Amino acid sequence: MAGQMLPVIALVAVAVFAMAAAAAAKVPAMYVFGDSTADVGNNNYLAGAAVPRANFPHNGIDFPTSRPTGRFSNGYNGVDFLALNMGFRRSPPPFLAVANKTSNPLFRGLQGTNFASAGSGILDSTGQSIIPMSKQVEQFATVQRNISARISPQAADSVLSRSLFLISTGGNDIFAFFSANSTPSSAEMQRFVDNLVSLYTNHVKDLYVLGARKFAVIDVPPIGCCPYPRSLHPLGACIDVLNELARGLNKGVKDAMHGLSVSFNGLKYSIGSSHAVVQSIMKHPQRLGFKEVTTACCGSGKFNGESGCTPNATLCDNRHDYLFWDLLHPTHATSKIAAAAIYNGPLRFAAPINFKQLVDDQH
Repeated sequence: MAGQMLPVIALVAVAVFAMAAAAAAKVPAMYVFGDSTADVGNNNYLAGAAVPRANFPHNGIDFPTSRPTGRFSNGYNGVDFLALNMGFRRSPPPFLAVANKTSNPLFRGLQGTNFASAGSGILDSTGQSIIPMSKQVEQFATVQRNISARISPQAADSVLSRSLFLISTGGNDIFAFFSANSTPSSAEMQRFVDNLVSLYTNHVKDLYVLGARKFAVIDVPPIGCCPYPRSLHPLGACIDVLNELARGLNKGVKDAMHGLSVSFNGLKYSIGSSHAVVQSIMKHPQRLGFKEVTTACCGSGKFNGESGCTPNATLCDNRHDYLFWDLLHPTHATSKIAAAAIYNGPLRFAAPINFKQLVDDQH
């Protein structure tokens, strides 16, 4: 029992102290890549009915402005809290919101940019009418060139080498694979995971060539236990295949990042385990302040997981009691705990070092 309590105690401790430790920004900039777990509004600027969006109520109900921003959350997402933990006043703006604005350092990308796009994945084929990871890297290349042109290539190299590059992606690729084949063989699963890891590795290499050195990776949580997969299961249980694929991808990325750190001079990384954080919350919800860990706060149907959070969806009153905001995404409360654990928590939640140690490393 004492051993089981340790992860819970660690989560509570880091949640209390991490925010207090933040002061001035500890890195020059933060550049964010990924999917809806990291999107802060890029998809608001994309055309097409198939684009996943969150720029309508009840999303954003607990955001400081009480307005929907494009975040799939009732308030902040994990990127927001990580930025605050690093000492930034706010997380970096969406690339598409500032791409044509060059009047100050923020808009020039010197203080960071968010390229994440909801619905995207590691594969170009994942999602419709969104910005895949490969395109996000291309968008960063335009920012890198802009910075180099304005402050000199040498100065740009210095800024980027000390900045944090955060990646949170992979879940949508797994959902797409499962949708096409819900009963894959072990060999099919392994081939799929190997392909994802290979492409993920290439994306990291491309960012390295562009000047990135510090990589903060968020792994894939146990997505088979989200309200949407539960709504598909006849007994309302987690879908094991999805969780197995998530574990396989996480292990592959872990091994790949270690290999890259050995092969590429100056490359440093930390892998934040949203997987371990969510598992801890699901095992010990009340000890961490949660009362509901299977049903979404906002949605409809079984587990409120059959459709997304829309103005007509069922909305819970006690949002801080819920692990899940909608059919797939965490609440503001969950993101706060997860970010604190990943930023300044023990090896269980971030390895081989935590995000704070990565940020503080000046070598």
